[in-house]
Amino acid sequence: MFAWKPHVAINVRNFHESLKFYQILFGVEPVRVRRGYAKFDLETPPLNFSLNERAFGEVGALNHLGLQVSSTEEVLAAKIRLEEAGLATFDEMNTTCCYALQDKIWVKDPNGIQWEFFAVLDQEDDRVPGSGILVEKSTETCCTTCPTGSSSME
Repeated sequence: MFAWKPHVAINVRNFHESLKFYQILFGVEPVRVRRGYAKFDLETPPLNFSLNERAFGEVGALNHLGLQVSSTEEVLAAKIRLEEAGLATFDEMNTTCCYALQDKIWVKDPNGIQWEFFAVLDQEDDRVPGSGILVEKSTETCCTTCPTGSSSME
């Protein structure tokens, strides 16, 4: 059996501003920092996350990134920690997104990448009972944009 750990690498415009943001977001120091590069090796969630200083245009195909936690209390603890560090957050409590009832907060990194901390409170059952057939229940758009237009560092 393999032990899987996702890796996400993002390009950043301002390395030092982005490094500070991600130290606050993850609540840990990176395991490696080099000129224009940093690597975070997170245990919770298990993730290899790196910053690469490079010029780039629009955000592109990336919609948003998120960290799913197990409870609303953990969402609120993340909100307090981020706001105490000077980051602007936006709440979406008791909201339906991605066909599930969720409590979440949003924050943007210095490059405009949107992050959410969220807890799933209730999940829709997308199958007809006993059949395994998927049912289209809604035409709502899912997680299209961060609800806030504010910058990450204020």
